[in-house]
Amino acid sequence: MPRVYNFAAGPGTLPLPVLEEVAANFVDYHGEGMSLIEMSHRGAIFTDIIEETRLLVRELLDVPETHDILFLQGGGHLQFAMVPLNLLGAAAEASYIVNGTWSRKAAQEAAKFCHVNAINVNASLGVPDASDIIVANDAAYLYYCQNETVNGLEFNFIPAAPDCVPLVADISSNFMSRTVDWSRHSLVFAGAQKNFGPAGLTIVIVRKDLLGLTTESCPTMLDYSVHAKAGSMYNTPPTFAIWVANLVCKWIQAEGGVAQMDQRARVRADLIYNQIDNSGGFYINSIPKKARSRMNVVFTLEESALTDLFAAEAAKAGLKNLKGHRSVGGLRASLYNAMPEQGARALAEFMQSFMKRHG
Repeated sequence: MPRVYNFAAGPGTLPLPVLEEVAANFVDYHGEGMSLIEMSHRGAIFTDIIEETRLLVRELLDVPETHDILFLQGGGHLQFAMVPLNLLGAAAEASYIVNGTWSRKAAQEAAKFCHVNAINVNASLGVPDASDIIVANDAAYLYYCQNETVNGLEFNFIPAAPDCVPLVADISSNFMSRTVDWSRHSLVFAGAQKNFGPAGLTIVIVRKDLLGLTTESCPTMLDYSVHAKAGSMYNTPPTFAIWVANLVCKWIQAEGGVAQMDQRARVRADLIYNQIDNSGGFYINSIPKKARSRMNVVFTLEESALTDLFAAEAAKAGLKNLKGHRSVGGLRASLYNAMPEQGARALAEFMQSFMKRHG
């Protein structure tokens, strides 16, 4: 059957050329007589892949040599624990901007290790004003989730912290869709399954001078410095996921780089937000425009009973996985890098048609 437009929040859609490359070389990797996933992670072929992937990430995001690039596992949930375990040092407190589902989960996990100073705990407020972010000089770090997939919120500014306080960002759902200011960010992490590859790979980019702050009680596998020293191969890394991420990096590079991904993201998001804003209240998005996500457009219907019908009719039209997160309901269109502009146009046209038929 023809490919549909997949609006899932994660695992999300991947570039078709990448999928075709994987399919063509999955059983016999470039004439080696075996699949890459059967090869030793310490062999020359995979060693070249992981090193090339690290270089591609460094080039695409202009990561300076002051920061190390780690390929880990465990997803964002494990990072919720690894961040405090690695960055607290002797500090007793960390500051968390809590404005959505994932930042709240991160703060709850960090509270097992330290006192959490929670900022802007009401998700309905969206992204806090910069002036409301007050961080003590003795905080171990300031943490924020740059894009909240469940709530459809995205920061359009970089939160300010005292110079002595490292800034940490969860950029899972907008990774490779916008640039990162490395002069401001000390650590960022991202699960690959949104914009970067399949589930199972987590990338961490951390300032090198922050490595080695863990206590002796920190489990070995949760210590960033252990993975940094081993080149992300202290244990067997997720070889398949790293191979796909390598191909995604090359696709982004060929398509014009991160700046082009950002421009396309804005075009796709505007197509859907314009449909919502011009629907006369049939579609509702209550998020302030300055805090709207380019990656995850959330909306509800004025007549909520039509929600299931909308999702079902959309699926029949080849527009799949539009239901909102189970915790909030409604509808959600995830518009990651691999979503073509035509996919967003098709959804906007369907929204207009649905409104004419049921409004």
